[in-house]
Amino acid sequence: MSVDRPETPLLDRIESPDDLKGLGSRELRQVADELRSETISAVSETGGHLGAGLGVVEITVAVHSVFNAPKDKLIWDVGHQCYPHKILTGRRDRIRTLRSGGGLSGFTKRAESPYDPFGAAHSSTSISAGLGFAVARETGCDDVGDVIAVIGDGAMSAGMAYEAMNNAGHLGRRLIIILNDNEMSIAPPVGAMSSYLSRLYAGEPFQDLKAAAKGAVGLLPRPFQEGAKRARDAVKAATAGGGTLFDALGLSYIGPIDGHDVNQLVEILRAVKMRSTGPVLIHALTKKGKGYAPAENSDDRYHGVAKFDVPSGAQRKAPSNAPSYTKVFATSLIDEAERDDKIVAVTAAMPDGTGLNLFAERFPERCHDVGIAEQHGVTFAAGMAAGGLKPFCAIYSTFLQRGYDQVVHDVAIQRLPVRFAIDRAGLVGADGPTHAGSFDVAFLANLPGFVVMAAADEAELRHMVATAVAIDDRPSAFRFPRGEGQGVEMPERGEPLEIGKGRVVREGGQVAVLSFGARLSECMKAAENLAARGISPTIADARFAKPLDRDLILDLVANHEALITIEEGAIGGFGSHVAQLLAEEGVFDRGLKFRSMVFPDTFIDQDSPAKMYEVAAMNAGQIEAKVLDVLGVARLDARAVRQGMPAL
Repeated sequence: MSVDRPETPLLDRIESPDDLKGLGSRELRQVADELRSETISAVSETGGHLGAGLGVVEITVAVHSVFNAPKDKLIWDVGHQCYPHKILTGRRDRIRTLRSGGGLSGFTKRAESPYDPFGAAHSSTSISAGLGFAVARETGCDDVGDVIAVIGDGAMSAGMAYEAMNNAGHLGRRLIIILNDNEMSIAPPVGAMSSYLSRLYAGEPFQDLKAAAKGAVGLLPRPFQEGAKRARDAVKAATAGGGTLFDALGLSYIGPIDGHDVNQLVEILRAVKMRSTGPVLIHALTKKGKGYAPAENSDDRYHGVAKFDVPSGAQRKAPSNAPSYTKVFATSLIDEAERDDKIVAVTAAMPDGTGLNLFAERFPERCHDVGIAEQHGVTFAAGMAAGGLKPFCAIYSTFLQRGYDQVVHDVAIQRLPVRFAIDRAGLVGADGPTHAGSFDVAFLANLPGFVVMAAADEAELRHMVATAVAIDDRPSAFRFPRGEGQGVEMPERGEPLEIGKGRVVREGGQVAVLSFGARLSECMKAAENLAARGISPTIADARFAKPLDRDLILDLVANHEALITIEEGAIGGFGSHVAQLLAEEGVFDRGLKFRSMVFPDTFIDQDSPAKMYEVAAMNAGQIEAKVLDVLGVARLDARAVRQGMPAL
């Protein structure tokens, strides 16, 4: 399908940020308008994170016109909003390869460009990293100039941002922080901090003045100073202690300002560049999805979109015959909660992504969005469990990493029955390695007393939700992948599984393949292919990584000459626990052939999930090759299978 691309005569002349330096105010406004059109056009072809980038177009243009990247370091928090930045920094010719195999990352990435000084994909890191660069500069690193950290209001709900601001105020180093306040992270921001930011600019004086600033007045151009002084006085009168929270942390506070007025942004940034000596926070008000009506009118402001039609905004999503795993989790949890009023749910700013928006519609008082605060969310759930509730903490695998100490200390050691619903387990496709669920099996199965499950298909997921409800004496977790299920027949309701018990799904001989999680369907495909060659493997679904099904595993090794485990995770997980069991039982002394198929010891770049699993050597053809290899059958033939060539 051809896409009409916008005319961008001025943007066409911009090959690097240096080309912005000589432009006047009208030309910068034109660059911003053309940059917005180009971003919309590119993402319509690739899909990706659109709304956040549209909201920072003017900030991007202003920063690059005033500062001198790449020596001056522009650090984006999360990275969702970096597409306009990539277009202006020599990557426009590749912008339509976003999030595809061999293409540009959807986030900032140090290996991709010198204009990306710090990689980002999880939130609330920019101020910490920026302060690190500032200290490096003042400790003699000549290749670091000014440091500008851009952080969103949603990211401000994470404690790490406050730790960084507190440290920045203490050190007093020159650092420029731009608070991109659009009142909208992935979901609408929640909590007292969001309300506090809203109050800063909701008052009549700011609306009347369209205030340039109310803090650090002396840093501003002279025409702004009187209005800024009046605005600051108004805020002091309304704020406990006579100043803002940011002042109290030791930051000079400027704002709120119009984050879509590129000329005002340029003037303020120039003044700050010339005259500030310590940490400064510029509070810019923006609109997520700015300039594209379908995004502005969408509930999530087009946070993440598939390829879409620009005039209508209609997304081109392939129809599915199977429900998504996320929806199966949500509907299963709702079904359980209808019968058990102690079930509650926790999300960390991801109600839609985890399916808990559906739960919240049915049980608004029993669903808690804590904002981008996974550490708090885990301990909050632990407190509810200690109080007698049955909390389900629904967090993506990659985000649960942020709350791991709380999982260990506040949940596992106290043996509290928090139920972790781990979405996006395994390789996730276009978001790449920063969002891959690679490590949760290893870091959870090592914790004493934890029950760790993985769903082979959507029916199994429904049973695992029921199982988690029934586990009331210890913590548990069940993991499931992104995307659509297998299309299997669904049970009317989930039934609790026997803890630590797997199942044999195909009887065979010679070799047993023991799958943990969603690779089971690929194992079954491999078994069909092997059957045509006269080899009939046994295929089993472990269901549990902890506790292991000791009887099943020992029975498999007693009746087969080889055992292969497979899991969608890094080394140290399910296969390692199986190997430990076999070693303790002395099985290897009796000549068992054992192999463990896990993710390679590398971070796999973005691509389609199928291609990423090909890189990980976990598709049906590679499972088939592993069976042939372990049996010592037709080794040349096995190599051919690995390489996708016809079998001999």
